[in-house]
Order: sequence, then C-alpha cells, then structure tokens
Amino acid sequence: MSLLTRAACIVALAGLAVLSASAEVSLPALLSEHVVLQRRTPIHIWGKAAAGEAVSVTFRGQTRSAVADDLGRWSAYLPPSEAGGPFTLAVSATNTITLQDVMVGEVWVDSGQSNMEFSLRGANNGEAEVAAANHPKIRLIHVNKKVSALPVLDADARPWEVCTPQTAPGFSAAAYFFARDLDQKLGVPIGLIDSNWGGTPVEAWMSLRALSSDAQFMPAFAWWWNTIGDPVPLVRRDKRKQDWLDAAAKAQAAGQPRPPDLPFESNMENSWMPGGLYNAMIAPLTGFPIGGVIWYQGEQNANAEGAPLYNGMFSAMIRDWRKAWGVGDFPFLFVQLANFTAPNGRWPELRDAQRQTLAVARTGMAVTIDIGEARNIHPRNKQDVGKRLALAARAIAYGENIEYSGPVLRTAVREDGSIRLWFDHAAGLQSKSGDLKGFQVAGADRKFEPAVAVIEGTTISVSSPAVAHPLYVRYAWADNPECNLYNGEGLPASPFRWGE
Repeated sequence: MSLLTRAACIVALAGLAVLSASAEVSLPALLSEHVVLQRRTPIHIWGKAAAGEAVSVTFRGQTRSAVADDLGRWSAYLPPSEAGGPFTLAVSATNTITLQDVMVGEVWVDSGQSNMEFSLRGANNGEAEVAAANHPKIRLIHVNKKVSALPVLDADARPWEVCTPQTAPGFSAAAYFFARDLDQKLGVPIGLIDSNWGGTPVEAWMSLRALSSDAQFMPAFAWWWNTIGDPVPLVRRDKRKQDWLDAAAKAQAAGQPRPPDLPFESNMENSWMPGGLYNAMIAPLTGFPIGGVIWYQGEQNANAEGAPLYNGMFSAMIRDWRKAWGVGDFPFLFVQLANFTAPNGRWPELRDAQRQTLAVARTGMAVTIDIGEARNIHPRNKQDVGKRLALAARAIAYGENIEYSGPVLRTAVREDGSIRLWFDHAAGLQSKSGDLKGFQVAGADRKFEPAVAVIEGTTISVSSPAVAHPLYVRYAWADNPECNLYNGEGLPASPFRWGE
C-alpha cells in the first residue's frame, strides 16, 4: 500500500470515528450565522449526519431533502435567490440547526500572500479607517493558516462576522476596501472569505492536479525540497520554540511578562509545500458558491527560478480553481506587484508574467506601479488597491460600462527608426508630469537605451538617437521605476516588454 493510500485510509477512518461519536446533523465552518450566500446561483447546503439519516433544508420558503451517505455526508441544493436579508436557514434531522441573520449577495474569496494578508489597522490612516468600518451588509470570515498533504473537506475557519470596528482591524485591508467600494456601488450584501498566508509561493496554492498538468512546473517540487531537505533548520526551530515556552512558563510562574514572541520563520510550517495550501485552505471552500476571487501574490516567486514560470503556473491555477468550484468562469482579479527596491529580485519579469495572464478569460489586473514604497515591500496604501480591484469587478463581474484599467500593451510595430505601440484602455493617453518617462529601446545587441516616447492619438511612438534600428521596447522595466503613463481616467499603465 502506498504512502498516499495509507494516508487516505487514515483520513477516512478518522472521519468515520467522528461520525460514530456524534450522529447529530452538523454544518461545515463556512455555514454559520451572519453568512452571505451567493445570489443568482443554486445555494449549496451540506454537512454531516448519521449514515442513512434524512435531512431537510429550508430557506426563504423553499425546502429540499437529502439522505446522508454511508460516510455520513449529505448535500442539498436550493433554488437561486436574489439579494436580500436577513433571513433564517433551518437544517433538520434528529436535531435542528437554525442559522439567523443569513444574507444573500455577492461572495468573494481574497487570497494570496502578505500584501493580501496585510491588516486594515496597518493601512494608511488605519485608526480612522477601523473606526469607520461599520458596514452591516459586509460579512467577514477568516480561514486559519493550515497545510495539508491531501485535500480536506472542511475549512479551519472562524464563524462569519458582521463588519464592525471590532471585527475589521485584523482583516485584509485590500479586501476590506474592495468590499467597501462594492457595497457603495451595488447596494447588496458582500461576503469576504479571507484565505491567505504571507511569504508563500503560487505553487503552494495550486492543486497537485494543476501542478501535474505541465512538465515545466516540476521544478516547484525541487524548490520545496531545497527548503526542507536539511533537517537542521527544523531541529533548531523546534529548540527555539521549546526554549521560548520554557521561558514563558518561568515568567508566568514568577508573575513577570512573557518574553517577546519569536520572529516569523518562512516555511517553517511547510507553507511552501506544493499543493499544501490549496489542500487545506482552498479545497474546503470549493463547495461554497462564490462570485469571484481577488488575489495579491507574486513577491515570493519574483526570482530567477520562479518568474519565468509564473505566467504558466498562475494561469493554470486560475483555470483549476474555476474547475474545482464548478460555477463557471468566475472573475479572477489580481494585483500586479507594486514598485519596490527589491534586492536581487526579478520584479519586472514577474510583473510582465502577471500582465500576460490577462490572456485568461475574465481576468482583471489592478496596476500598482505608482502606489508602492521604494523601501517597504508592504505599501500601506491599500485604499487604492481595493478601489482598482473594485473597478475591475464592476466592469468584468457586473457589466458596468466604466474604464477599469490603465493602458495595457496590445501590440507593437517596428517602423523606420522607431517602434509604434497600441494599447487597450488607451482613451486619453497622457503623461502624469512632463515628458513620458520609463521607455527604453534596444537593437540587435539587446542593449537597452533610454527612449523618447511621443503620444500620437491612442498610440505612442518610441525611439532613441542611440539606437538606429530598434527591435525591442520596454516600459517601467525596473524594480522601482520612474514612469508616468496614464489614461484619461488617471489609471497607470502596466509595465511591459515587447519583441523579446
């Protein structure tokens, strides 16, 4: 019997032991009071009960029945529902569970690494933003950090909460500002499922099915092994933890403050395991219908090994998440990496890989090349991040006829001594200040030189006296570039390269 087969048997037997210990009907962590259910799609209610037990679910005057299978699992679908609430949802078997304050509206998953995890209290004007975070129709649920070698059925999550100054401070700032803008524009309840972990790579959020879909993704397993192959760091970590626990116990016994918390140690909990975060923090969400995903990640892959594979991996992840949820090609909106002086990084390459991911249907990208901080990998301006994601949602998810993106390169043509660029989202092309900055061209020697860029209608002509026959062009191609191209709505252009 293989290791994976034995593990699967252990998981199944553990589940059966739990069921035998309690025959009462139960619901997963995602279904609690204050929940927001996705509007205009079949409502999925599921849980556990005794094997063979009949279960009925009632919501908004509709009742559906189900029978628990031999593993005690049951599932029922109610008809699609329009936005509104609060409502009551009742689940009855030998016992009855009644959920109060249930809303129907728009549900979004927010995921990624530390810039998505970055809390509201830490954002610009954090204290004032927290004090004003009183939004009865915005509901929040946080998935706890967890890794699993196999997909799990139920999320490790706290119950849903109403957004208040008491519940919002530690929640994702970018997601909160996104929801706040949608709340103002849509006027329907908004549910946010917060599932993120700082310092984690994209491959940890991909299923093993997605990772095995292309041989070029196999280096992800080598990268992971390089971080865990030597047991000494883990042994040292465990010793530091035990020393800290001993010191804390002595301090408590002596009536003294406990020692300072240990610093965060990246990947010490296997958070880089390929598929590990998908299995524990995404897979258990996929039974819960959603309206879309917002994503802020990429810093951990902005290196010589990860950047060249990022477009392929990220695109595969998006398609695989959509397949797992099974509710169609929901909008997948993401944040391009902001400007930052990264030591030994490949941030320009990673940003361009993110731009290329726009080829996947129903994706949108919030460009943040103008609102980062040169010396801070966690810029505090999350208000504009949320606003730009919300613009994309309003256009892509909800069909509003608005401009939602800055200029994005569509194509280019080599002309006599110059290169002409065409853009999407190009109405009102403009320089934010003075002449256009950030453009470079190169000839056959691939030596890039600063270029003169001139706006001509909805195109830009780029040339340099140092390059007689330009073959390649790029824009904002630096970790922390000086660039100033915007469209008429004041949205910044995405960095790009062309011809290589």
